[in-house]
Amino acid sequence: MSEPAAPLTTKSDLAYDKVREKILSGELPPGSVINQATLARTIGISTTPLREALRRLEAEGLVELGAHRDAKVTELKAEENRDLLEMRRSLDPLAASLAAQRRTKDDIAAIRASLDGLRAMPSNPGYEHLLHHRRYHRAIYRASHNELLVETLEGLWDKADRYRRFALEVDRGPQARAKKDEEHRMLAETIIAGDSEGAAAVMIEHIDTGLAAQATRRLHR
Repeated sequence: MSEPAAPLTTKSDLAYDKVREKILSGELPPGSVINQATLARTIGISTTPLREALRRLEAEGLVELGAHRDAKVTELKAEENRDLLEMRRSLDPLAASLAAQRRTKDDIAAIRASLDGLRAMPSNPGYEHLLHHRRYHRAIYRASHNELLVETLEGLWDKADRYRRFALEVDRGPQARAKKDEEHRMLAETIIAGDSEGAAAVMIEHIDTGLAAQATRRLHR
């Protein structure tokens, strides 16, 4: 889930940010119908900038727009989650490996800052939990200094967050959460130490035992 990179300047930007947050936080769950008039009043705008925002969200695969101003949040799909998992299993370890090779002092500072207070997400995580988790992984991605890789992984993250939230509907227990906390610590340590192979290995394990993998099992029941 990305945070705004710059101050919002238009009503369409405002609507985009607000609706996106509602979708990714679960306030607008998968499959829910969006009443555009009601939502526009809630945000404090007209339906025209809201419609523009919904078109942007449609392009990201988060919203489906009908021919008669109908709109709904895109359903979760087992196939999409599989595709996301396959992409991340290849690209996240690459980013971690490159980060271990290319990290700068500023990158190390950013990774350490994002790790501070980071905890495995609980059931029904709040928006702040999702942002903190995203901030940590973004710091690692940026330390790779591969702009195309960073852009690709950033694009995958928001879609993947919906499946993480879905997986968290089943409590994974304190032992599993403690394991994730340890993986976060080890991943940061291997990158800071310049251990590219170790960083890639930790990242693969982090994905294979993570929420996306749990979501896959739930979606195939």
